[in-house]
Amino acid sequence: MGTRKETVVPLRFVQLLADEQRWRLLQELARSDRKVSELTHLLDRPQNLVSYHLANLREAGIVSARRSAADGRDTYYRVELQRVASLLAEVGPALQPGLRIDIAPLVSRGTRAGRRRPSVLFLCTGNSARSQMAEALLEKHAGGAIRARSAGSHPKPLHPHAIRVMAQRGIDISGRTSKHLDRFRHTRFDRVITLCDRVREICPELPGGPAVVAHWSMPDPAADDGDGGASYAAFKRTADELDSRIPFLIGELLHAERSTSHGHR
Repeated sequence: MGTRKETVVPLRFVQLLADEQRWRLLQELARSDRKVSELTHLLDRPQNLVSYHLANLREAGIVSARRSAADGRDTYYRVELQRVASLLAEVGPALQPGLRIDIAPLVSRGTRAGRRRPSVLFLCTGNSARSQMAEALLEKHAGGAIRARSAGSHPKPLHPHAIRVMAQRGIDISGRTSKHLDRFRHTRFDRVITLCDRVREICPELPGGPAVVAHWSMPDPAADDGDGGASYAAFKRTADELDSRIPFLIGELLHAERSTSHGHR
């Protein structure tokens, strides 16, 4: 679902953020991909107003949209955090050249002994590609600071393209096996992230409840048929999108953990 993108100068970016409704939309979308019906409920605003502001944000390239794989009549919206970070980094120097700030997600390369590690569970349908890749990439980027797991509602064997695309990123997942989400019904996670529109609708309530349940609407790369089967390019696109999201997830989780640790002192 493409849309015309405007050239966003720093002043225009600040104006976009200054509107209270757009700011609240971005806050909600930074937590989870959402449908318009969900956003109207969360903001308690009429659909036409929410759609108007979403269109503004899409034109600026700050928000993108994708048709639901579960129901093609629905559309999921997501905030493009890398785009937001880039625009934020331009605001300071536009005001004064000395106001250069490195806007980047907080990524740890290790964890100190004794510090509790936040935990994340990625869910999709088959646990054969998206969730396995997300688990592996989170483990790599977090450097041991976050515990990652993955599972599926209808597990099937690991897809060879998923193994290949991870190998090209220096990660070996060839020895991993697919798991049913029932395995983690009695495990508490700080974050449960559904990567499949279909599995989002059947995501179980885990005992103890996760701190946050979020959704990343990502198409199944195995469903992107090419000559002779699934397209390898689709798996690469999936890995690229996960790579664009995961560093911000790490930053959010580590910030929350450090804030909690400081509050207990």
